[in-house]
Amino acid sequence: MNAPLLNAPLFPAAVGAADTPLLIAEGLTRYYGARLGCGDVNLTLHPGEVLAIVGESGSGKSTLLGLLSTELAPSAGRVLYRMRDGATRDLEALTEGERRLLLRTDWGFVRQHAEQGLRMAVSAGGNVGERLMAVGERHYGRIRAEAIDWLGRVEIAAERIDDDPRTFSGGMRQRLQIARNLVTRPRLVFMDEPTGGLDVSVQARLLDLIRQLVAEFGLAVVIVTHDLAVARLLSHRIMVMKSGHVIEEGLTDQVLDDPREPYTQLLVSSVLMP
Repeated sequence: MNAPLLNAPLFPAAVGAADTPLLIAEGLTRYYGARLGCGDVNLTLHPGEVLAIVGESGSGKSTLLGLLSTELAPSAGRVLYRMRDGATRDLEALTEGERRLLLRTDWGFVRQHAEQGLRMAVSAGGNVGERLMAVGERHYGRIRAEAIDWLGRVEIAAERIDDDPRTFSGGMRQRLQIARNLVTRPRLVFMDEPTGGLDVSVQARLLDLIRQLVAEFGLAVVIVTHDLAVARLLSHRIMVMKSGHVIEEGLTDQVLDDPREPYTQLLVSSVLMP
């Protein structure tokens, strides 16, 4: 009997030193007509590092996430990514086929609204299995075994494997979306307000799950959030955005405990105020 896929890596090990950046943004800029969405952003992300991008609504954080994940095209600047063969590629130079393969395999994207990240008319197991098929797995038994394993990891009972996600609660949908994204062992995961819209108790469970899985798999993560408590819990570094620009960045605890910029001080104090 064949062992589940979890017992072996889906991809060969990445080439290159661990301290080589995985993702690099250089002068990243996006205009919407005459309005600036994101201006001249530079960043690096290393394997296993979690970067939080924070700011109020309209600050540019979602635009930056869209640019990094190739969902938006930059007006200027570029995004570079170190592939598994060790080559660093300009993402804008990828073919559409290469980009889609990257999105289905080496990257994950956990969205605020789970229905945007799931196929709602496909069973829970089918949602997970589709990602495995994208990396070439065709054996039904192994796909189903891996789906059951991942449902267990995200605290969804195995007997729900054939259920429609439309019958799931909001928290269960988010956990299913996480399973769908992580089953291919991506190296980089984008998260857009992953706990937004959930009640406090569900948020707490989901954050604990995310933190556990990020640590277990050594994921690099870019997370957009307006919630500084989420940033503090999950991230190593933080970037604060205002009016499309990064105004402060550094180690998360340092920035949140001793913010330099008045805007960051205001954000922090608004969270700490009763």
